[in-house]
Amino acid sequence: MKHLEDLILLGDPRLYEVCEPITKEELPQVTEWVKNLHNVMEGIRAKYKFGRGIAAPQLGIMKRLIYVNIDHPVIIINPAFENLSDEMFELWDDCMSFPNLLVKVKRHKSLVMKYLDENWQEQNWYMEDALSELLQHEYDHLNGILCTMRAIDAQSFKWRPTP
Repeated sequence: MKHLEDLILLGDPRLYEVCEPITKEELPQVTEWVKNLHNVMEGIRAKYKFGRGIAAPQLGIMKRLIYVNIDHPVIIINPAFENLSDEMFELWDDCMSFPNLLVKVKRHKSLVMKYLDENWQEQNWYMEDALSELLQHEYDHLNGILCTMRAIDAQSFKWRPTP
């Protein structure tokens, strides 16, 4: 079982790699990967008091898998975005891979995400605002993009207040 210490931190080259799609044959492994993602996210929540989602590459699992748990767990396999809104908004983004740093970024206000669930069933999920921002952040991880790379300008960084 993976723990908080297994989380890959800023500077690790794996965070900049593009992840491979999950194949149907790999579906049995997804359950174990999700247990690890859940466990590490709970560790972040306990220590840093934040965490709504985590992407597989943050644990060195170089696959297109996202785990979100806001009010219930959602397993997102091989996501793709459609209908990204022209309207953008700014926010201070955070990341488990650099938990004390906040980065000001611009994100799409709304989008539709197509993905496969844990039963290999295709899903469509319309999202906006905070949920849209969260999934854009996690999706970026699958493509080797960190929010530090999306900073609005050189003044778009600040330390997170200690919880």
